[in-house]
Amino acid sequence: MEHIVLFILFGILGLFVGIITMIVLNYVKASRASKKAEAILEKAQKEADKIKRDYLLDAKEEAHKIKVETEQEIKDKKLEIKESEDRLIQRESNIDKRDQTLQNREAMLEERENNLVNKQREIQKEQDKVEDIKKEQIELLEKIAGYSKNEAQDLVMKKVEEMMNLEIAAYIKDRETEAKLEVDKKAKDLLVSSMQKYAADVSSDQTVTVVSLPNDDMKGRLIGREGRNIKSIEAVTGVDLIIDDTPEAIVLSSFDPYRREIARVTIETLIKDGRIHPGRIEEIYDKTVKEMRNKVLEYGESALFELGITKVEPELQELLGKLHFRTSFGQNVLQHSIEVAHLAGVMAGELGENVALAKRAGLFHDIGKAIDHEVEGSHVELGASLAKKYKESDTVINAIESHHGDKDATSVISVLVAIADALSASRPGARNDSLENYVQRLHDLEQIGNEIPGVEKSYAMQAGRELRVIVKPEKIDDVASYKVARDIKNKIEETLQYPGTIKVIVIRETRAQEEAK
Repeated sequence: MEHIVLFILFGILGLFVGIITMIVLNYVKASRASKKAEAILEKAQKEADKIKRDYLLDAKEEAHKIKVETEQEIKDKKLEIKESEDRLIQRESNIDKRDQTLQNREAMLEERENNLVNKQREIQKEQDKVEDIKKEQIELLEKIAGYSKNEAQDLVMKKVEEMMNLEIAAYIKDRETEAKLEVDKKAKDLLVSSMQKYAADVSSDQTVTVVSLPNDDMKGRLIGREGRNIKSIEAVTGVDLIIDDTPEAIVLSSFDPYRREIARVTIETLIKDGRIHPGRIEEIYDKTVKEMRNKVLEYGESALFELGITKVEPELQELLGKLHFRTSFGQNVLQHSIEVAHLAGVMAGELGENVALAKRAGLFHDIGKAIDHEVEGSHVELGASLAKKYKESDTVINAIESHHGDKDATSVISVLVAIADALSASRPGARNDSLENYVQRLHDLEQIGNEIPGVEKSYAMQAGRELRVIVKPEKIDDVASYKVARDIKNKIEETLQYPGTIKVIVIRETRAQEEAK
């Protein structure tokens, strides 16, 4: 029991000692924390004092800087004000001087004005004297001439009026001529530009075709016994065979190129096959006709593809291909139609018209020539009927009807097709007879110039639209050269037929030459 009591007492005592120990330790910790806090506060106060001193020092420096800048600015302003005052004083001085100068000038002007008034009075007096003398002279002239002043004035005015009427008429004529030349020049520029952008080959088609033979023995086989083979060939193809002494060659003659081509292919096929008799000739001919129809379609398709034309009926395409085997004065009609289409398209593009429609109208303008040898009627009427049959546009139909002037053109495209048709047909080399006429016209033009006395040589230029005449300077002077030009012009107008206008240029040149040695 006593042990338990002692144990309890010791426990209580230990607990009391522990509590006291904890209280002492807490007090010591609190004392240390208080000292530490005081040290932190003291340090913070020192730092704050330091920052305050730094700020005050910076503020003083800034204030001093602002004060210095302000004083400098005030000095600059004072200096600027002083300069302005000096300028104002100088300007006032200049104004005073100018005012004095103006006053002096006014005095001089006033004196000059007075002098001018006096001179005017003197001049007026002199003019009065001149008028009196003039009046006396006029009266004297009237007595001498027998006309009064009014009569003489009326006579002079009448004469002047007559001269002016002639000059005015000549002026109007010259202006009209210049205007026509300007219009012609612009039209020619357009046509030349179109022709430069498209050019076709010259005419080369003929009315005969030469077929080469492997040997001269083949001539006998083609003739056959008693001439039955050649008779059969001519009867079937409608082409004349000319067999002469020309070695290893025969000639097919016909004005229809389509028949000539069929005959040529038929004979060449017979030569390759080797079996030549009337039955085989008819068989080969029928086969060749079928192949030629495909070839005709290819020609038509090629022309349409070249021009970019679409939506054409197959029958019309076949007729177009047949134009390849038609000629006009030696000119291939299909090539002519393609050329007209190109030219019409180029001109339509220059004028802002429908290029595709112009090409279509140009291509089909001679379509009637594909059947004019089979059906009665002109190629214009037949072409218009075909265009209506295959539902071509009114513009295409009118272009076909009007390209030879049979009907009036109702659209710009119709006019362009007619122009392109004339260009394609009349250019040098296009047709066999056109080249001859063109050369003859140039020759006649030069001959007219050469026949004038004093002319050394004449040259036709610009496709016969300009004649340059070189005269002999020792016989023709500068004034006489104008008369030569007029004489040549008059003679050309009297004797030649020509399109458009012809410019006559007379050249007179004198050269003095020495050689220094």
